[in-house]
Amino acid sequence: MHNQATSNVSFNLHSILDNPFRLLINGKLVACDRTFDVFNPANNEVIAQAPVGSSSQLETAIEAAKAAFSNWASLSADERGDYILKYADALEERKEALAALLTLEQGKPFHTMATEEVNAAIYWVREVAKRRLPIETIEDTDDHVVEVHHTPLGVVGAITPWNFPVLLGLWKIAPCLVTGNTMVLKPSPYTPLTSLFFGEIAAKIFPAGVLNIVSGGNELGQQMTEHPDIAKISFTGSTQTGQKVMQSGATNLKRITLELGGNDAAVVLDDADWESIIPTLFWAAFGNSGQWCIAVKRLYVHSSIHTQFVKAFVQFAQDKKVGNGMDPTTDLGPIQNKMQYDKLVSLFRDTQKQGYKVPLGGVIDESLAGNFVPITIVDNPPEDSRIVQEEPFGPILPIIAFNDVDDVVARVNATPYGLAGSVWGRDRARAIEVSKRIQAGTVWVNEIHIHGVDIPFGGHKMSGMGVENGHEGLCEFTNTKTYMFKK
Repeated sequence: MHNQATSNVSFNLHSILDNPFRLLINGKLVACDRTFDVFNPANNEVIAQAPVGSSSQLETAIEAAKAAFSNWASLSADERGDYILKYADALEERKEALAALLTLEQGKPFHTMATEEVNAAIYWVREVAKRRLPIETIEDTDDHVVEVHHTPLGVVGAITPWNFPVLLGLWKIAPCLVTGNTMVLKPSPYTPLTSLFFGEIAAKIFPAGVLNIVSGGNELGQQMTEHPDIAKISFTGSTQTGQKVMQSGATNLKRITLELGGNDAAVVLDDADWESIIPTLFWAAFGNSGQWCIAVKRLYVHSSIHTQFVKAFVQFAQDKKVGNGMDPTTDLGPIQNKMQYDKLVSLFRDTQKQGYKVPLGGVIDESLAGNFVPITIVDNPPEDSRIVQEEPFGPILPIIAFNDVDDVVARVNATPYGLAGSVWGRDRARAIEVSKRIQAGTVWVNEIHIHGVDIPFGGHKMSGMGVENGHEGLCEFTNTKTYMFKK
C-alpha cells in the first residue's frame, strides 16, 4: 500500500504507517477501540487508521492537563524554554519523516511546501522557546510600586486545521507552553497523523500531562469548547466554525483566539513593476493549491496594464504541474479533502454557467482518482460573482480591472472578511497610503506573506479575534495581573 507513495523519498515510512497511531494522554501513548480511515488526497487510498478518541479519553486528557498545570507553571520560563528547545531538537531528528507524512495525508509537495512547512515550524518552536514576557513597572515611587505581570491561564484547548497541520499545531503549542499553560490539542480529522506523530515525539520530552493530543470527530471539539476546565480555546479554521466556538466558549467566558477565513485582495497600481511581481503573486495565490487563509483570492490590476498582465500571468502559470505531492516535478498538489473538492466543483460549474472569460483552466476532470483541480484564472468577472465574493480555498483566481483608487479600495473593503491584503506600486509612499485604507489585520506593500515570530498576525471583522505570534500573541495565552505594593 505504501511502496509507490514513498518510493522517491530517502527513507521508508513503513515503520510509521504500519504501526498503530495513538493518542497522547498524561504522558502515555494510548490506543483506542475505534479508528477512522485517513486518505491520501492524491489517489483517495487509505494510508492509515487514526484513533477515535472517546469523550472519556478527552476528559482524562483535560484532567491530566489540569493536574500538570501547577507544577509546569511554577517552573521558570527558562526551564520551560529548555524543554521546548529539546522538543525542537527531537522534531529536527524526525523532520524528513514528518514532511513525508504531511505530504501523504495533506497532499502538498514533499520537496517544496511540505519540507518548508516542517522546517518553518521547527524554527518557530526554537525561537518561541526563547521569548519572554517581562514584568512591566508602571510606577515606582518612594512609597508605592505598580507592576503588570502576565500569568498563565491554565489548560488551553487547541483545535487545528487541515491545510497547515504541522505549522499551525506547533504555532499553538510553543507559545502556550512557554507562558506556563498546559494543552490539549485536537487535530483536524482530515489530517490527524502528523499531530499524532509529533505527539509521540513529545511523550519523551515533556512532563506527563503538559501536552496531550486527542484525535477524533467534531464532537470532541464541541466538548472542548464547552468544558469548564479549559480556560482558553485557540482555533484556526472556518469562520462558520469559529462562530460556534465563540458561542460554546461563552459558557465559562473562555479566552478565545480565532484565526478564520479571508478573502484577501492584492491591488496592483498603474505604476507597478508588474512583470517582475507575477511569480510572487502567482505563488501568493496558488501556493498550497490555494488552500490557505491568506492566499490572494482577488487580484485587482489597473485597467491600463490589465490585459498585458493577464496574458503574462497565464504564460507563467500554464506550465505549472498539478500532481501527486511525492512526485518531485509536482508544483501543486491535490485538494486535501472531498468536501472542499466538491465546493470547488460547484464554484467551477458556476463560473462556466455564467460564461465568464477563463483564459486558463476552468474544468475539473472528475474522473481522476485524486482530488486534482487545475490552475484556473478568471478574467474580469463581475464584482458580485461567486468567484469574487466567496473564499474558494482552491487554485482559482479572479483578475479584476479597476480604474480609480477610491473605487478599488471600496471594493477591497466590501467584504465581511479582513485578514490580510497587499498593495503593489513603484511610488512607495502612494502605495503605503493605499495600504492604510485597507481593512485587514496585515497589509503588505511590495511584498507578501512575510511572517515572523515577533510579528503579530490576526484578522479584523469576521476573519477572527485576537492574534498569534509576537509579544501580543504570547500575551493571548496569559491573564494580565496588576500588583500594587505600598512601601
